[in-house]
Amino acid sequence: MTDQEIIKRVLSGETDLFRELILRYESQIASIVYGMLGQTAEAEDIGQETFIRFYKNLKKFRGDSGVGTYLTRIAINLSLNEIKRRKRKNMMFMTNKNENFEIADSSNNSETKEDRDLIHKAIQNLTPKFRSVIVLRLIEGYSTQETANLLKIPVGTVLSRLTRAQTKLKEILSPIMEVNYG
Repeated sequence: MTDQEIIKRVLSGETDLFRELILRYESQIASIVYGMLGQTAEAEDIGQETFIRFYKNLKKFRGDSGVGTYLTRIAINLSLNEIKRRKRKNMMFMTNKNENFEIADSSNNSETKEDRDLIHKAIQNLTPKFRSVIVLRLIEGYSTQETANLLKIPVGTVLSRLTRAQTKLKEILSPIMEVNYG
């Protein structure tokens, strides 16, 4: 059954079918929200809120874009709102800058996981506008045009933010990588 068929049936009263859309897209949305906010309780709430918002506005969904794209846009917007809310409350969002990263033991088989964790922490240190481009373009694999469409910014802006974000990630990760692999 296609997404459009499910939506038509949900709108005609078979609301239990909405669960099928959740199952199809929950891992994609979780990846995006965790990429934007880290693995926090708020991120889980944003993931759930994404589907709630979609359900409440199902009648307005025209199908101009795919369901995944539409959900991604909702998730990004809610994540950006959460980041703004955190800023306003002066809550500390990122890992404490004085926190020492654990140095990977070369005999440890979990180096790949530790590398991913380090990269994830580095991404969390980017500003939201850079983080959203990195998450969508490099982690989720959206094309430059799709990323521009999702964020409602020009393609050139996506490219410049991507370049600047990669430069910032290198600045953050270089000292750590030298310690780990130097």
